[in-house]
Amino acid sequence: MRSALLLCATLALPAQSPAERAVAAVLDDWHLAAAQADERRYFGHLAEGAVFLGTDATERWPKAAFQAWAHPIFQRGKAWSFRATRRAITVAPDGRSAWFDEDLETPNLGPARGSGVLTMDRGRWLIQQYNLSVPIPNALMKSVKAQIEAHGKTP
Repeated sequence: MRSALLLCATLALPAQSPAERAVAAVLDDWHLAAAQADERRYFGHLAEGAVFLGTDATERWPKAAFQAWAHPIFQRGKAWSFRATRRAITVAPDGRSAWFDEDLETPNLGPARGSGVLTMDRGRWLIQQYNLSVPIPNALMKSVKAQIEAHGKTP
């Protein structure tokens, strides 16, 4: 019973205005498209000039480069699985852009966070930028920083 309640609570992500609901639907479908390895649908949610920022400091992927990198992964029949457990969406007063942050449940990264910007283009919300990160607890930061620095010194 407890797991059923938890599942219901995590699926109920608050979105109040029609624009917020529309943005949430785009993000939910984008994540679902990756889990279903639907490459066309996944990249269809990205604007032509979109940028995906990955967890590695070297990962700044313009849409075309990101799609070229991800294509073999999608061809395997399953890309990645992100599920939002919390999301906050803000729509600009003119209703033409929105920004968000979301906590993600992921099998490979563990707890993660996504944030980004969408714009309205011809009646459709498109992702302009998505920034994927792995939140590091403050108590672990000194150790993680040392590991990153040591990794950077490795030839």
